[in-house]
Amino acid sequence: MKKLKIPEATIIRLSVYSRYFTELVRKGIITLSSNDIAKGVGVNPAQVRKDLAFFGDFGTKGVGYNLQDLQQNILKILSLDADWDVALVGLGNLGLALSSYKGFRERGFIIKNIFDNDLSKIGTLINDVEVLPVSRLIEVVKQNKVQIGIISVPSDFAQEIADMLVQGGIQAILNFAPVVINVPPEIKLRNVDLAGNMELLAYNAS
Repeated sequence: MKKLKIPEATIIRLSVYSRYFTELVRKGIITLSSNDIAKGVGVNPAQVRKDLAFFGDFGTKGVGYNLQDLQQNILKILSLDADWDVALVGLGNLGLALSSYKGFRERGFIIKNIFDNDLSKIGTLINDVEVLPVSRLIEVVKQNKVQIGIISVPSDFAQEIADMLVQGGIQAILNFAPVVINVPPEIKLRNVDLAGNMELLAYNAS
C-alpha cells in the first residue's frame, strides 16, 4: 500500500477518521455509513468514499461499514498496527509538553528516550524515562533501534541534532525548530512551524 501514490491530504484525513473511530468504538458503535463519518469529521460523504476507495472496498452497500474492521484496516494502512519507538531531543517548555502528551502513546508512538544538554535535567525521570545527555544520542538511538526522532531544540542546534539522529539510524524526524534542516532523501521529515501557523491565522483573520 505504501507504494501507491496517495495524496497527502488523504493520509491526513485517514488519521482524522481513525481518531474519530476510536471514540465511536469506545461508545460501542458497531456500524456506520459514509454519511456518519462525514458528519463526524467535517467532510462530505463523497470525499470519505473516495479516500477509502484508494485502499479497497471496506463497506457493504445498504449496510455501511463494520466499524471495528474499518478501524483495524486504517490502522494497518497508517502503519499504526504496531508501536513506534520515539526519541525526543530538547526538554525546554515545548519538549516537556511533548513528553507528557498522552496522544502519542494512545496512537502507538512511545517516547523511549529523552535527551538534553541541561545538567539539571540529565538523570531526572520524565514519565519514567531517564533524561540522557545529547552526547549519548547516536549511541542510544542506534542501540535501541529507535525509529522516529522529535527535535524541539533552539534553531541553532537543530541541524546538528538532525545529523546525529540520522547517524543513529532514525527513519523519520518531526522537527519543531523554526528552521530548515537537511536530511538524506530516504529520511522522512515533517516540519511543524508553530509561529508560521499563527502568522497564517493572523493573515487569514485580518
